[in-house]
Amino acid sequence: MQVILRTDIENLGSLGELTDVKPGYARNYLIPQGKAMPATPANQKIFEQERAKLQAKQDKIRFQAKDTAQQLEQLNISIPVRVGENDKLYGSITSTIIGEELAKLGYGIDRKKIELDKPIRSLGEFSVPIRLYPEVRPELKVRVVRHGEEQSADGEQE
Repeated sequence: MQVILRTDIENLGSLGELTDVKPGYARNYLIPQGKAMPATPANQKIFEQERAKLQAKQDKIRFQAKDTAQQLEQLNISIPVRVGENDKLYGSITSTIIGEELAKLGYGIDRKKIELDKPIRSLGEFSVPIRLYPEVRPELKVRVVRHGEEQSADGEQE
């Protein structure tokens, strides 16, 4: 089924592209979410009329994502954890925990956008990519420290 994309979608296409997708994907996700519309001649005319408005909206989202990315790259987050013998963590640091720490600092970033390949299970400093927009992926610096250690850099910007 051919659809006209009304927004940039990672691994599928960008605003205004005609794309072939499976009918179920279009019918159950893209069209109800407003991310695409069926590629009929009438819809193509409608889309051309609203293209400028949609492009301006996408540009605004992209600009906000780049602004947030610059802020996140300067941020250092320290997460205190309890450790056992040989500095072994009780549990692990997941994208949910990182998302909660970001929320405490005023960044409302969905945990699904935090691209943590596997949970962090050791002390140290880690670089965690965050997908804010298809081409905007800042690296967040996360320090996992022993609970009770001096946390002078907790959430401070350098």
